[in-house]
Amino acid sequence: MNKRNLIILTLLLAIAGGAYLTLGGDAKEPAAENHAPADKDEHGHGDEHKDDHAEGGDHGHGDKDEHAHGDEHGHDHAEAKPAADEHGEADEHGHGGEEGGHDEGSKISDNAVKNLNIEILQAGSAMVRETVSVSGRVTLNQNTTAQVKARFPGVIRSVLKEPGEVVKAGDTLATVESNDSLQVYAVKSPVTGTIITRNASVGELAADTPLFAVADLSKLWAELFIFSKDGERLKAGQKVRIQCLDDPVNTESSIALVLPTAEASSQTVVARAVIENADNHWRSGMNIRGDVVLSEKEAPLAVKTEAIQRMEGNAVVFVREDGGTYKAQPVETGMSDATWTEIKSGLTAGQHYVAKNSFVVKADIGKSGAEHEH
Repeated sequence: MNKRNLIILTLLLAIAGGAYLTLGGDAKEPAAENHAPADKDEHGHGDEHKDDHAEGGDHGHGDKDEHAHGDEHGHDHAEAKPAADEHGEADEHGHGGEEGGHDEGSKISDNAVKNLNIEILQAGSAMVRETVSVSGRVTLNQNTTAQVKARFPGVIRSVLKEPGEVVKAGDTLATVESNDSLQVYAVKSPVTGTIITRNASVGELAADTPLFAVADLSKLWAELFIFSKDGERLKAGQKVRIQCLDDPVNTESSIALVLPTAEASSQTVVARAVIENADNHWRSGMNIRGDVVLSEKEAPLAVKTEAIQRMEGNAVVFVREDGGTYKAQPVETGMSDATWTEIKSGLTAGQHYVAKNSFVVKADIGKSGAEHEH
């Protein structure tokens, strides 16, 4: 091959190579353009994916929709806080705050206070007594009681009166036929009073045994049994409050005398007081307690003794606050008797407190505390 032919062949090959490259580039470019939209449509890439990253928030919501992450999960945590707040503010059930447990007290309506017979008083001054308590019993007043006997031995011919009947002095109780004179005579009551016992029946022999006992029940005796340790402290003239142990009956009296001898079996000394019994509330044989007053003073601040309760080892009084809330107020007590108790600290004059049926308020506060623990 000559030189001229070689040059021509080289040019042809160069032209053919350029055409190939041109055609290859044009074919490849459309393929790339076709591939980009396909990727965008099928996989969510391209310009839309770029915009998502640029705007930030939209991408976060996309994650939320597909994987339940992002804002939804964060929202669950955010909602937990109000729930905690609701629990902390559950005042109605006694939760949260500084007034937890028993300190929250009890809210009682005025109607409930009335229905439960709760008495509210204001704390103030009162006469408080130092007392000593002794046991005892009610007996007939021997100064106004008569043991009625027949004047002469004989046979009982009639019985006219029964136990429980009230008779006057001079009334005939029975008749007896004398063994000596064979005359029938009347057995009369020497006093006015009530027939207590009858030991007479028609046809029986009347001798030295009393046929009737007649007593004036308007005045009875209270016999108080004093142990030796208190014997020197009790004296005639001291005031005494007498309370029946079996019935809600009480009265005021004073010691009339202290017997000089001790009862052999119990080694107690008997002190005696007179009970006025015009209304017949007292009966012979009743068991009683006597609170003998040794001294008394006016306390600047005192509450009813039955108002004092004990909670967690402390003496408390239930005070009423605004809105009808009742709270246990710890107090320090001083001298006390059956009616009043001196308050040394923990309460101020004028405060309203539960004076009667305070155990009802105590029970209600205890119930509220138990519910709080659950």
